[in-house]
Amino acid sequence: MSGRTSRTGDRTAPRAWQRMLSGRRLDLLEPSPLDIEIGDIAHGLARVARWNGQTVGDQAYSVAQHSLAVEIAFAMIAGKATAEERMIALLHDAPEYVIGDMISPFKAVMGGAYKSVEKRLATAIHLRFALPGELSPTLLARIKRADQICAYFEATRLAGFTESEALAFFGRPGPVTHENLPIDPLAPGEAQARFHARFEVLDAERARTETRAE
Repeated sequence: MSGRTSRTGDRTAPRAWQRMLSGRRLDLLEPSPLDIEIGDIAHGLARVARWNGQTVGDQAYSVAQHSLAVEIAFAMIAGKATAEERMIALLHDAPEYVIGDMISPFKAVMGGAYKSVEKRLATAIHLRFALPGELSPTLLARIKRADQICAYFEATRLAGFTESEALAFFGRPGPVTHENLPIDPLAPGEAQARFHARFEVLDAERARTETRAE
């Protein structure tokens, strides 16, 4: 009888790790920051469809594109956001490169089990890139608002929601307009490249800021 092998080699235990194209093996039960690579995140998010793929067009609208849009919306509503804060906004859905984009109704069904896995992954990702483990309520609220703004435009322009439905679920988008946001679906390779490039720009800007502060 053949069983699945755990990370520790125990063939009786279910496998709880995923092999990445970088060669890393990420354990979902105990995710290590050392097994997280931005290339794997960019690759995965560019191939995870928002809205369970129920969007118009020949290309799926990916979580990588959504993340780019959220970072832009966050910067617009947050004012003088730092590079670190913008990086946190860019990576707000990063755990989905492993667990996929669970729609809100499914999250409600899964409850605490889903949230605990997502939290462990988010913590490991933040540690990997030297980001704060605990975020201020103000920062969390601004990222959440940016997420809702992007969801409003995605819902009405891509996912078939009426304006009244989107307003009920996500609220008014405020000063941000869809022209400000990159929500036209891209091919996975292009979305991956843009996400990875934006991360590198923010990482370099953060390093320059830290150097000047020393």
